[in-house]
Amino acid sequence: MYVVLAGLSALLYGSGDFCGGLAARRRPLAAVLTISQSAGLVAAVAALVLLRQPFPAMSDIAWGIAGGIAGTAGLAALYQALASTLVAVASPVAAVTGAVVPVFLGLAAGEHPANLAWAGIALAVPAIALLAGGPAGSARPGLVRRAALMGVAAGIGFGLFFFCISRTSHSSGLWPLAAARLVTLLLVAGFAAATRAPLAPFSADLAPALLAGVLDMSANIAFLLASRAGLLSVTAVITSLYPGPTVILAMIFFREKLTVTRALGLVLAVAGVACLSA
Repeated sequence: MYVVLAGLSALLYGSGDFCGGLAARRRPLAAVLTISQSAGLVAAVAALVLLRQPFPAMSDIAWGIAGGIAGTAGLAALYQALASTLVAVASPVAAVTGAVVPVFLGLAAGEHPANLAWAGIALAVPAIALLAGGPAGSARPGLVRRAALMGVAAGIGFGLFFFCISRTSHSSGLWPLAAARLVTLLLVAGFAAATRAPLAPFSADLAPALLAGVLDMSANIAFLLASRAGLLSVTAVITSLYPGPTVILAMIFFREKLTVTRALGLVLAVAGVACLSA
């Protein structure tokens, strides 16, 4: 069952990331994050009210706060990358990085995934190189490198988020996710105040940002349930298949094209994640 939940999480994450990137192409990042994460917080609070879950131990809230800090950094990096660089590079690089980080943290915490996971890591390294390198005659090598670097930053943030959320107890329910989302809003507000970035919600084109927040929170819930039912090192890497829907949607709406080199990198990335989840 947890494999199905992890797969659902990947689909929701990928669709939500595309919506967030689309919104960030049209509006300032701080405003997009404010709207999307507010929508996610409302969804989490609504679920808590409906489920009537009791307040958990402070250790669970602390893990949620830590996850919120890491997740905010990852989400900001990914949204900016999707809005200003190449989706077909940034999203897979973020996914591979975000899959490798929880594997090592899970091993350090005492988990023992199958030996095939090491083959997945071996495939992940050249996948990142192919996705980031591009063809020799690429007209935008700087853009590709920027997409790859921002993808790595996003992946580290997501990997740490996965680890923190997976450390919460089963009895904590959805409270850690609500705490993480509240922290995100506070961090965005602090960033906006420090940089004088526009924070006020925009009046038009709200749908992509709102949808991004709801899909992201739904993906978080699916991941949380999956990680509590199975190994983090398996759940996180299945979830990291999310670039599939993101890249497909970018090809449809942004008319991005995959070069042969990056297509091979994407195949290796998917194969690596599949091995990691075996």
